[in-house]
Amino acid sequence: MPEPTSAAPGAPVSTAAPDAIVIGAGPGGLAAAAALRQRGLRPLVLERGERLGTSWRNHYDRLRLHTTRRMSALPGLSIPRSYGRWVRRDDVVRYLERYAEHHDLDVATGIEVTRVERTDSGWELPATGGRVLNSPVVVVATGHNHTPYIPDWPGRNTFSGDLLHASAYRNAGPYAGRDVLVVGVGNTGAELAVDLVEGGAARVRLAVRTPPHVMRRSTAGWPAQASGILVRRLPTAVVDRVAPYIEKVSVPDLSAYGLPRPRTGLYARVLDGAIPVQDVGLIAAVRSRRVEPVAAVERLDGDRVHLADGSVVEPEVIIAATGYRRGLEPLVGHLGVLDGRGRPLVHGARTPPGAPGLYFTGFTNPISGMFREMAIDARKIARAAGRRR
Repeated sequence: MPEPTSAAPGAPVSTAAPDAIVIGAGPGGLAAAAALRQRGLRPLVLERGERLGTSWRNHYDRLRLHTTRRMSALPGLSIPRSYGRWVRRDDVVRYLERYAEHHDLDVATGIEVTRVERTDSGWELPATGGRVLNSPVVVVATGHNHTPYIPDWPGRNTFSGDLLHASAYRNAGPYAGRDVLVVGVGNTGAELAVDLVEGGAARVRLAVRTPPHVMRRSTAGWPAQASGILVRRLPTAVVDRVAPYIEKVSVPDLSAYGLPRPRTGLYARVLDGAIPVQDVGLIAAVRSRRVEPVAAVERLDGDRVHLADGSVVEPEVIIAATGYRRGLEPLVGHLGVLDGRGRPLVHGARTPPGAPGLYFTGFTNPISGMFREMAIDARKIARAAGRRR
């Protein structure tokens, strides 16, 4: 059998071929491995980090799941009620550790797969340390947030202040008393802006290129996630017609504060990869003018940041909450399994044309909740892999 979960980073991996190899020991990879194991297969999980759940361990301190504990559990193990309705980052990590132990998963850490190659009998995976692993089934679960992305703004290298990606942000401590510009108004950017204000930053601006849909995380006890699950099977046009009325009732108009309501449909944006921003303090911070929405960044020039509306600001710190790249091209780009934006053509039980036994999970950003989607994918992948065997 392969090395167990407790194996030290980079420990030798058994040459005995597993029934399936899962690349990535985050929630998607662990869920897939557990579901495969429940189907009687012997999966091996490979993780490039030194511990499982590396991505979650590196998120900012105040992060919580924006989906409910009950609807975020992975197959075969509930999230403890003691973690509360909105599970904290540290408790997510604890849950993932417990999950791997509960399902007796074989997780080898400190091993990065560099490429997935097709063979006559399945798949060959060259990895760090000169290893070459083989398996008839491969599940790619390296994660939606794989490679931090900062736009190549003109003059970026001339900026005289501190410039960092949101992935390097932990808490507001280092920025107390400083002038900070957060770029990007997705859920991460919105939450970091609130965290900075509450943590004592002297001034916080939030650069917005496209105004987001903002929703309450919960209204009268009803979570936004539940609404997302209910509408997911409805036609996009229907959801986009109804959503503005719900937004007007539940969320105040912030146009006077520099954050107008979006003109594009809510569900159309979701299908394009932009989920609504769940309010965890942004509305109050904007209305009190503690967070100041400004135009998008156009270029940098020394200590000056030029914005799309022609204005200029001079922050001491820029935090780029500008997303990630999936980083799948070096791994599987040569197989013709990605679309023009580097996303897998399929996910769950479906395999790409000409790539039998190759599965993907965790690369969508559904309105119904990513953990829930990965749990569904895991079960479908396990059923499909079981039929192949």
